[in-house]
Amino acid sequence: MTAHIVGEVMTTDVVHARRTTPFKEVVRLLDHHRISGLPVVDADDKVLGVLSGSDLVRNQAHRDGPAPPPSVTAGDVMSSPAITVHPEQTVPDAARLMERRGVERLPVVDEADRLIGIATRRDLLRVFLRADDDIRRQVTEEIVVTAMGLPSDAVRVAVRDGVVTLDGRVEARSQVPELVHAVWRLDGVVGVVNGLGFRIDDRESPTPSRRAGSQ
Repeated sequence: MTAHIVGEVMTTDVVHARRTTPFKEVVRLLDHHRISGLPVVDADDKVLGVLSGSDLVRNQAHRDGPAPPPSVTAGDVMSSPAITVHPEQTVPDAARLMERRGVERLPVVDEADRLIGIATRRDLLRVFLRADDDIRRQVTEEIVVTAMGLPSDAVRVAVRDGVVTLDGRVEARSQVPELVHAVWRLDGVVGVVNGLGFRIDDRESPTPSRRAGSQ
């Protein structure tokens, strides 16, 4: 039950700027490629920071200083240090990092911290475009049969628009939440409807035995 990794969904043809790229050229890059931000790299392609349209607007909004700067470059307005990810990190981990740090894009770097791709919110959301049949097949084969050790017909799996409905009966009561949680963690699943029953309630506390000699 492996989740998709960043390397599978990232964009590899990355529009980027150098620290010395002029302000106006950065604006042209964003406009020409219809993107809202880009990474800033050094001569070795190591990520120095990230620059967004918001950074550019913020810079222009603060033009009431005593004297105008001689020039403005990407290095002057970028957000640094950049929050980056590696291609082998899972999509859910990258999404949590993006949400926690409040960023719209994550430069993807190799083991030497060189830029090899970029993951945007749109890229991470691609996992939810999985076909329902693909999700149903994974639930049955990887979770019901392989992980839970149940016959393939023990649990009826239906998927519609990413919502998985589980019906049938498993062996033990403790398997129900385990199975539901495993399904919920799959890429592309947006909800789980639990209709499972069980044969043995293994959560019942056994009746304590009476001690010898007690009345």
